[in-house]
Amino acid sequence: MATTASHVWRPSASRLQVIDGFVPGPRGVPARPPAVLRWPAKDPADVLDYQFDIGPVLSGNDGDAISTLDVTITPSGSSDLSLLSAAADGSRAVLWLQGGHVNTVYTVTITISTEAGRAITRSILLPVVAYVSTGGSSAILILEDGTSLVDADGNALVLGTGGV
Repeated sequence: MATTASHVWRPSASRLQVIDGFVPGPRGVPARPPAVLRWPAKDPADVLDYQFDIGPVLSGNDGDAISTLDVTITPSGSSDLSLLSAAADGSRAVLWLQGGHVNTVYTVTITISTEAGRAITRSILLPVVAYVSTGGSSAILILEDGTSLVDADGNALVLGTGGV
């Protein structure tokens, strides 16, 4: 008789973002602003796991871990990107995200509280692009690293829309 195998689920390392701005620097040197956090683009039909690791914030504080998560996605309207579920695994927040409108860059803002009382809030950009052909004549501009080319407002640049 065949037995169904149970699998241990592990989040994908390809959609991992580590918190920024916690690198010590010499005194008197102005701190550089941290880089914009960005996950790789997704298709509207994808339902994928995305991770955010706050390990650098907890460094030297063994035993501290994420206790609560608050996730806000903008823009937020009908059939926009939405949070399917959220979980914590030590210093990593794991979000399952679905949907979204093509050629839209969403801002996912995560507010995390830890068991020791720390509070961290960061925003991460998530572009939604059409990886599956829908027969339209426009195409989003994607760089070699998989990120979309955006304008000053964070909107994806699209061929065939008059803007490029």
